[in-house]
Amino acid sequence: MTNPLLINTDTPFNTPPFTSIKNEHFKPAIESLIETAKSEIQDIIDNNDSPTFENTIEVLERSGKSLDRVSAIFFNLNSAETSDEIQAIAKEVSPMLTEFSNDILLNEALFNKVKIAFENTDQSKLTEEQKTLLNKSYKGFVRNGALLNDEQKQQLRSIDIELSKLSLEFGEHVLAETNKYEMVLESESDLDGLPAFAVEAAAELAKQKGHEGKWVITLDYPSYVPFMTYASNRALRKELSIAFGSKAFKGDELDNQAIVKRIVQLRNNRAQLLGYNTHADFVLEERMAESANKVMDFLSEIERFGRPGAERDVAEVAAYAKKLDGLDSLERWDFAYYSEKLKKEKYAVDDELLKPYFQLEKVIDGVFQTANKLFGLQFIENKEIDVYHEEVTAYEVKDEAGDHVAVFYADFFPRAGKRAGAWMTSYAGQYKDEQGDHRPLVSIVCNSTKPTATTPSLLTFNEVTTLFHEFGHALHGMLANGTYESLTGTSVYWDFVELPSQILENWCYEKECLDLFAKHYETGESIPEDYIEKIKASSNFMEGYQTLRQLSFGMLDMAWHGQDHKSIDSVPEFEQEIMSKTNVLPSIPGTNMSCSFSHIFQGGYSSGYYSYKWAEVLDADAFAYFKANGIFNREIADSFKENILSAGGSEHPMTLYKRFRGQEPDVKPLLERAGLLAEV
Repeated sequence: MTNPLLINTDTPFNTPPFTSIKNEHFKPAIESLIETAKSEIQDIIDNNDSPTFENTIEVLERSGKSLDRVSAIFFNLNSAETSDEIQAIAKEVSPMLTEFSNDILLNEALFNKVKIAFENTDQSKLTEEQKTLLNKSYKGFVRNGALLNDEQKQQLRSIDIELSKLSLEFGEHVLAETNKYEMVLESESDLDGLPAFAVEAAAELAKQKGHEGKWVITLDYPSYVPFMTYASNRALRKELSIAFGSKAFKGDELDNQAIVKRIVQLRNNRAQLLGYNTHADFVLEERMAESANKVMDFLSEIERFGRPGAERDVAEVAAYAKKLDGLDSLERWDFAYYSEKLKKEKYAVDDELLKPYFQLEKVIDGVFQTANKLFGLQFIENKEIDVYHEEVTAYEVKDEAGDHVAVFYADFFPRAGKRAGAWMTSYAGQYKDEQGDHRPLVSIVCNSTKPTATTPSLLTFNEVTTLFHEFGHALHGMLANGTYESLTGTSVYWDFVELPSQILENWCYEKECLDLFAKHYETGESIPEDYIEKIKASSNFMEGYQTLRQLSFGMLDMAWHGQDHKSIDSVPEFEQEIMSKTNVLPSIPGTNMSCSFSHIFQGGYSSGYYSYKWAEVLDADAFAYFKANGIFNREIADSFKENILSAGGSEHPMTLYKRFRGQEPDVKPLLERAGLLAEV
């Protein structure tokens, strides 16, 4: 059989031929393309000409493109449409890819070529993008062990292979725990308080899972969050909260405690092998924040404003719960329930009131119109483009002149084979070579509320902002306009990557934007202006609590990675010690954040979770610029596109930001937006 991953299948815009790809194609394709990439590397080494930027650095940048493409297809499917078979293949190919990566980065002959090119290139004759590539290429080798001796290099290889396996295993355990839990409800009284959409969705889930005539609640966010927010049965909220918080923390075969300890130990060993004190020191060398001390200073500064607000928020909810139901002790499983009731009483607004105005299809159209008004983009559904699941929609993206910009995939609903949360990813990045401008293939994946037999998919306002958030990442990928793929799109410093996503959320609170798409799914009536005012007025509701919660995750991340842990006997004791410093609600026995903290133990956020807050400072400051001049101001949008979205990682992010904004970011707009300036 011909392997579709190894031939040109002549698809529209060179998109993956998903329906032709079988699981058995992946491993042989990856094995074959590793050999091809090795040959490309050997050609650089065998070149007898003196190493230069052109014949070494640029050629190295262009190597392995086919392998990168197939790897992207495989690992994206492992996140969005996985199976036992794909997970088994991942366990085989991940170590192979890690070993290949190390073969390059620890190749002494190749590094010598790169070193000569680095030392002998006159950087004054390079563009800023070329300078960045040259320095990043050299530093990439050094940061990955090129200056180590042979014994140390072997140690590094072993660490990296083990880390890749452990990261996969961690994620598989969390997914398995999420998928296996079902709360089967047999009595209609157990549904008291739940809005109609949540009841109907629970009935649909029950039907799918073989519990006809009952209701099922799961740990997937579209099921879990409404139950915790609206269900009046406190005992069931407690049960669900403990189930959610104890994922991979039960002492069984899916327990992640040993994996957490081993990952942390290996990351620290790796950093020290490379000459850094801790994993955080290694990571933050290439971040805007620069050091663990700066991160902790930043988090502590925000905490100074956030803690009084959090304490006020919890006291207000506790008093309300006492008044309403005589509750003497507010627990974590009570907070969302009573804060939602309080929010509705204070602002007369809740998800049940707003959801009819946020039909998924209309929200998608709204985000497309927003991109059109800001950047002149058009999105045209294209059924000729192959997709990996029937629920995925593919679009061709064009600019105002009608020229091709990108392919955009959208995948919105939870499935057993899809990990939780929402994310943006790419199947191919943008770059330029002698054949022209290779445009990107970009995807967003969400877990939004599914349609039911009687209603379309109606989103909570939080799901609306999540969609805008991920679409902001997608714009960063789609509008990339660089020469080198490793510097285009979202290939930027990690604490800069959330700026395009988080800034786009701001449009969701503006009438001028909401009027584009927020229309009642039955009547077509635009969202009433007083609802918009209530959304804005309530946007700071419980912001102190939410701010401290985010800070606690960032501090937990830095605690795991910002110090030398020779041995940690107990994951829960260590976590409790750290989290107690920011806790404003009692902790729940039998639960643990670290064991399902996929961002830092499976995703790429280790020593980087603070970046969400860091990027909020950037996005609040940047949006204040838009707000002062019009949220659809094309001149400012063009500058944002040119200096942020299209520029990627071609220059230092602070240089790019100042070129757009005319100044360094100021924390004041964030504190004002959050209503926290008056707290201290």
